[in-house]
Amino acid sequence: MARWEPGARERLVLAAVELFTEQGYDETTVAQIAERAGVTKSTFFRHFPDKRKLLAAGQETLSQLLTEGIAGAPPDASPLAAVAAGLVRASSAMGPMNRELGPRLKAAIDANAELQERDALKSVGLAAAMTAALVARGVPDPTAQLAGELGVLAFKRGFTEWSGSDRPPVDELAPYTLKALDDLRTATASLG
Repeated sequence: MARWEPGARERLVLAAVELFTEQGYDETTVAQIAERAGVTKSTFFRHFPDKRKLLAAGQETLSQLLTEGIAGAPPDASPLAAVAAGLVRASSAMGPMNRELGPRLKAAIDANAELQERDALKSVGLAAAMTAALVARGVPDPTAQLAGELGVLAFKRGFTEWSGSDRPPVDELAPYTLKALDDLRTATASLG
């Protein structure tokens, strides 16, 4: 095994998702993930404290991208327009590997209660990050919270549609998340 091969983090995520899909989350060990990725167990632990954290890989980056997009929206942008800017910014970081892993990762999460809880906490964290970015723009707290929650829901719905799509792999995520946000905006208008 090469000790310092580039891309170890990405290979670990890919190996884990493959193993979780093949044999289940509970049955997969850190040693198996490291072996499949072509790294040592110590390399695994340099990147992740445990296999649960591996599935949250990228959450901090995603939160940062969403908040950067919101912060960079035009000053006169509505809360949902600022969220849309965040979705576009975050979507720009999603590539073919994310699209390929999406359905397999969802299947692994759906098959394990612990992972479902972790996924729910991830959503809460993303919503909190977007809410804080909106509040920093001067959006009142209840409005910021609602817009942040809609942003998370739009991202998840758009990502699911994009990763499950039969369209060409060069197709970008942003149109999917923006359409999901528009659909949610329409749905909220019908609430009365």
